[in-house]
Amino acid sequence: MTALASLETAPIHVPDTVLDDLRRRLDQTRWPADEGNEDGYYGVSRTVLEPLVEYWRTGFDWRAAERAINQYAHYVVDVCGIPVHFMHRPGVGPHPTPLILTHGWPWTFWHWAKVVEPLADPGAHGADPAEAFDLIVPSLPGFGFSTAPAGRPDLNFWKIADLWHTLMTEVLGIPRYAAAGCDVGALVTGQLGHKYADELVGIHIGSGLRLDFFNGDRAWDITGGRPIPDGLDAATRAQLIDFERRFAVHLAAQMLAPSTLAYGLSDSPAGLLAWLLERWAKWSDSHGDVESVFTRDELLTHATIYWATNAIGTSIRIYANHNRYPWTPSHDRTPAIETPTGITFVGFENPPGVDTAHRVEHFRAGDRAAWYRHVNLTAHDRGGHFIPWEVPELWVDDLRRTFRGLR
Repeated sequence: MTALASLETAPIHVPDTVLDDLRRRLDQTRWPADEGNEDGYYGVSRTVLEPLVEYWRTGFDWRAAERAINQYAHYVVDVCGIPVHFMHRPGVGPHPTPLILTHGWPWTFWHWAKVVEPLADPGAHGADPAEAFDLIVPSLPGFGFSTAPAGRPDLNFWKIADLWHTLMTEVLGIPRYAAAGCDVGALVTGQLGHKYADELVGIHIGSGLRLDFFNGDRAWDITGGRPIPDGLDAATRAQLIDFERRFAVHLAAQMLAPSTLAYGLSDSPAGLLAWLLERWAKWSDSHGDVESVFTRDELLTHATIYWATNAIGTSIRIYANHNRYPWTPSHDRTPAIETPTGITFVGFENPPGVDTAHRVEHFRAGDRAAWYRHVNLTAHDRGGHFIPWEVPELWVDDLRRTFRGLR
């Protein structure tokens, strides 16, 4: 990746003034009454949040997290007038394949941290060095250290895919590359596989959504306005209601009123942490104990990235922009995503009434499979929404399998 040699590194550094202001705001948190919410029925319980806020104020060491992050090279480059931060880990092997990893919300680029080393240096992790990847790990525009781009309040997943292709092919001079992603990153990656199939080796994603998932007048309603079907058994009905409760609030709020929400979350770090924590807890396969998936320091590392860069407002607006600027196809060929595709499915996101043994079969029978030229579909009992963080070894194995024979 010779173009990198001409770029100046930009180590991550949050100014002391920002950290001092964070501690002051945490110290002055005005707590709401939360009686009767010990079980979290009304959202994040104060009994859970308050000790974490206190640790953020008095015990969390951002500089230690910063040192870990800065073990890797970081860059900030201009891509079509937009500042894009990315982390680079060179591959160790005979011919490492360039791979761009795209995160989602409420992720940061650091959610890829657990898979970076085994993907870049498989020989050091008991695997074949011929399967090494040269890793580009960007922050989505308006997320973290890819600061909010002035004059571009309209960015969404398919526009970001164009930026990523320019980053890889023009800024970094890589004519052909691989891509992987989860959540919003899976849509960005799918769009790359749709629009730029000739330049992609292949893609691997953590879901199999349609690229028109956010199109339509009621995209903010996870049910699509449909009632609960009659005749469901009690267990499936309970799973369906739980699934809807898990995702409905953030979709509706972030698609319909992201700026209204952002005023409070941008001003109160405790409020920001509560909004993020609820998703990290409820979307991960944590069995009710979020610290079984994220340690306190890990939770606060990601939260500090959002706070220090004032990224919450611009990051949640992306949901509204997926809908306001609908996806339209770049061609009418089938499958729409022509690039060879691998998909990892995890147990905690099994559709209601579908077990892991039948997850791939269920996907193939649905309306999403036809969108992809899938070459590797794998379902696991373990894992939740943050796949490369929660089950990194499974993600790495699946991704390697996808790209065997494609390089």
